[in-house]
Amino acid sequence: MRASPFNQPLKLVAFAALSLLVVSCSTSRGPVQKSGGTAVRSQPGLDINRAHKDGAPWWDVDVSKIPDATPTLHTGPYKANPYTVLGKSYFPLQDSKTYVQSGTASWYGTKFHGQNTANGEVYDLYGMSAAHKTLPLPSYVRVTNLDNNRTVILRVNDRGPFYSDRIIDLSYAAAKKLGYAETGTARVKVEGIDPAQYWAQRGKPAPLMLNEPQSAQPQVTASTGKIEQWTPPPQQHAPDTVVVPHAAPGAAVAGGQYLQVGAFANPDAAELLRSKLSSMVSAPVFISSIVRNQQTLHRVRMGPIGSPSEVAQVQNSVRLANLGQPSVVTAE
Repeated sequence: MRASPFNQPLKLVAFAALSLLVVSCSTSRGPVQKSGGTAVRSQPGLDINRAHKDGAPWWDVDVSKIPDATPTLHTGPYKANPYTVLGKSYFPLQDSKTYVQSGTASWYGTKFHGQNTANGEVYDLYGMSAAHKTLPLPSYVRVTNLDNNRTVILRVNDRGPFYSDRIIDLSYAAAKKLGYAETGTARVKVEGIDPAQYWAQRGKPAPLMLNEPQSAQPQVTASTGKIEQWTPPPQQHAPDTVVVPHAAPGAAVAGGQYLQVGAFANPDAAELLRSKLSSMVSAPVFISSIVRNQQTLHRVRMGPIGSPSEVAQVQNSVRLANLGQPSVVTAE
């Protein structure tokens, strides 16, 4: 039965009140000042007063479809230089492998969606990322909500929160997966992850992050070969960027067909799938990146594959390995 139209104003008032409550729960990362006469960091979007401006998106998203961050070996330099914020100096750790700390976590959302993080990536409220005051950038952590035992794996790519009573600031999606997006804060346990050890325990080689840095974009699932994306309002998007293919096809010759196994906004996820496919098929496997609707998609493709029978054989092998549903595409 449809609700009476006389109830609509009350619903709107209640929704507005709830929105204000959520916004007031968010916390800020704070600006980065100078240390020793040298500007350590000056990124757009940092605002210590953002607590009353930030909040959850007004469009909903099923965070159960957003995968955790993939622990990836980092081949470039880490950002772990000392810096000062509001008169307090911070000395980042050089290694996060043995890091363990319990305390209060907060989250940040729409105010910083599409803006640069401390290590030059782009903050995405739908990504599985976090801000931390002293962990090296980038690094990976396992965060557990101590009140409900929910756990997520996140990529640390930003600095904050600069409040003495809070130890980590999560993306909106991460906070929602942990079950505290509405309350604003939660008691959590943060554990550093060693990507090499993480994958060794699973009997698999650790994937490498070959290009630095890639933007942290909304996660896209590819288990069925279909792209699922949640598009914020136009004003929330980061500006378009020039995209260079992650890896060019090794044998892009005339003839043959190409298969696309998945498309990801997260370059880590694309690289992990490419690594798995390369170990099981003889056809070239590569990542082709494009910009669509102001989002960067990293497409995992194979080819060229010579004959229809070989195409069918590769498709069947990938399906049996539960790595996706390869579809025939044209080379772009």
